[in-house]
Amino acid sequence: MPKTSMSMSAEMPSIPSPPLQGGSGPVWVVPLPAHQAYDHVRLKRVFTTDGTRHEVVVVDLHKLLLCADRDDTDYVLKPVDDWHVGKVRGIREFLDPDNERVPQMPYVTITKRRGIGIAGWLGLAHVGVVAFRNGQHRARYLAWAGAMWLPVEVHEREAPLLRELCGAAGEDDAQRDAVQQAV
Repeated sequence: MPKTSMSMSAEMPSIPSPPLQGGSGPVWVVPLPAHQAYDHVRLKRVFTTDGTRHEVVVVDLHKLLLCADRDDTDYVLKPVDDWHVGKVRGIREFLDPDNERVPQMPYVTITKRRGIGIAGWLGLAHVGVVAFRNGQHRARYLAWAGAMWLPVEVHEREAPLLRELCGAAGEDDAQRDAVQQAV
């Protein structure tokens, strides 16, 4: 498959940029510097109706997956290199930016629990635990493909904790710019 070039700039941005406006609402462009098939993906919101109580948070993908690996109540995937060839091909085709359909961004929940060791036992140390409600394959594939950050959707009451524990560098500025663009 030929490499699709991004229409934004010649250099891959290292920090998130505000979403672009598409026909069905904002579209986030996530650069993939280590991917052979294409150099970016497009993602859209899960919850798009007015009055939704969900927010988009741009996260550091490495931090998000560290928190997701702590989830002992949900389905945690193996590394992409251990996936069946058909699964890898399917997700690659699903995320291809040349497709007319724009995939939805992952939808997550986040909580805190006590950390390990004496500090955790005493309630002084806590760690984040992320559970994917949808999009775990996308997130793990994009990390494998070199994505550094990713927009995810989360309930508004969990958004501050997700920003605190997994927020990407420059995320607050990007979110503020995106809100100003939408107004």
